Amino acid sequence: MNSAVLSERTYAEVSAETESPIEALSGHASEILHLLGEDPGREGLLKTPERVARSLSFLTQGYNIDAKAILESAIFEEEYNEMILVRDIDVFSLCEHHMLPFFGKAHIAYIAQNHIVGLSKIPRVVDAFARRLQVQERLTVQIRDVIDEVLNPIGTAVVIEATHLCMAMRGVQKQNAVTATSAMSGIFLSRGTARAEFMRLVKSE
Repeated sequence: MNSAVLSERTYAEVSAETESPIEALSGHASEILHLLGEDPGREGLLKTPERVARSLSFLTQGYNIDAKAILESAIFEEEYNEMILVRDIDVFSLCEHHMLPFFGKAHIAYIAQNHIVGLSKIPRVVDAFARRLQVQERLTVQIRDVIDEVLNPIGTAVVIEATHLCMAMRGVQKQNAVTATSAMSGIFLSRGTARAEFMRLVKSE
């Protein structure tokens, strides 16, 4: 399937075409319930294996979405060479170490170099990478790198702030801990004023 076409389709449409692993995933989920000491045949759990399978399929559908194609589908020539910031983008992902959720906000800016991208594509890129088994550090870098590759901006800056349930529900059990990661390139690395402006806009009310 053409990745450019796939990138523009809704999650529901993509999910509808991923029926093949659902049955296998359901079987494994049923076995997990059994190993945990539960009875997969009791009333409350009868449909749980299929629900788990469909949930996992939805939460990892980013493997089937081409983030690069998302950006390439809406690039426009424009004589604009200033910062463009999309902040407070909701992020939901699964930690690859425990397969527990982490969630928070992403703030993404780039300084255009005669090319801009449709604003809705930036949150779509976030989802394309977040809907996979992830670590926050890699997610932050992947977003920066694909923007750099496709738009060739003067600089790109990405900050993600997230709460990890693998820290809140288990392990150290620190419910209020927030993890912040950043990845920057170009002028955001070489010029402190650009980086300072980005952080000021991220924190502004």
